Amino acid sequence: MIPTMALIINGETIDDEIIEAEFRHIKGHFERTLQVSCCERDPEFRGMAKDNIISRALLGQESRRRFPEVSEDDVTARLSKLIEEAGGEDQFYLSIGVPVKDASLVRDNVAGGVRLDKTLQEVYAPEPVPTEADLRACYETNLKHYMTDEEIRVSHITKGLEGATSRQDVYQLMRGLRTELLAGADFAKLAEEHRADQQQQVDLGWFKRGEFMEEFETIAFSMGEGEISPVFNTQLGFHICTLTGRRPSVARPFDEVIEDVKKRFLEDHRDQKFNAFLAELKAAANIEDTDPEEGANCGH
Repeated sequence: MIPTMALIINGETIDDEIIEAEFRHIKGHFERTLQVSCCERDPEFRGMAKDNIISRALLGQESRRRFPEVSEDDVTARLSKLIEEAGGEDQFYLSIGVPVKDASLVRDNVAGGVRLDKTLQEVYAPEPVPTEADLRACYETNLKHYMTDEEIRVSHITKGLEGATSRQDVYQLMRGLRTELLAGADFAKLAEEHRADQQQQVDLGWFKRGEFMEEFETIAFSMGEGEISPVFNTQLGFHICTLTGRRPSVARPFDEVIEDVKKRFLEDHRDQKFNAFLAELKAAANIEDTDPEEGANCGH
């Protein structure tokens, strides 16, 4: 079957297989991230796929126009760096999805990367030298990126199922302990009385998100200081916890993060230049979309 050409970009034809592969890649990413699987956003994902392909094609065309030839030394240097970053030649070929080590094909693709790097160097130039006022403005604008992690301190009572006559018995015991706590019993004293052994911690100390099991953190971080949690379970058993302290997220001082701010300032400059450059390419391009309907079928 001859593939239809859904996109024609300045005379360069892109067949449906390429669009479908990009669509599935985008959809798969969102399904993994959001842990959902549905067709409602397929038209949006297909539009994103086409936009990505159009952008790559235009950048490739412009790079070839500006730098029709690149030196073999530049290609070799870039290829060596890519192989090193991948952890070796075998891992490199595996990462790019090429089952056979086709050197000429790989070098041709790498040459495209060299052209694009040279093109973007021209686009970004001249790169600005920021003043302190520029950096402080960048810091204030992007303050959310320079915040400390919120921390909490938690004490808990936990009962595993090992040696228990039934899961229900353990749950009822924990419910009884929670009733005592809500009536005013001392948490630390009750926790000491019901520790499984001396190694079991009552006070878990200070911790940030990502340091404990997700189901435990979901409860703990949602609590107010001094609050007694409901009885909940994890793979380790049943738990009751109380929040004994909270350190809120605060902004790190400017002087402490100035190097990160400099990097972000430069990245922002490059992003603005790149987006403007790509917008110019799209405005001047002749793009034909022959796909009759988007999102008509569910792509699972």
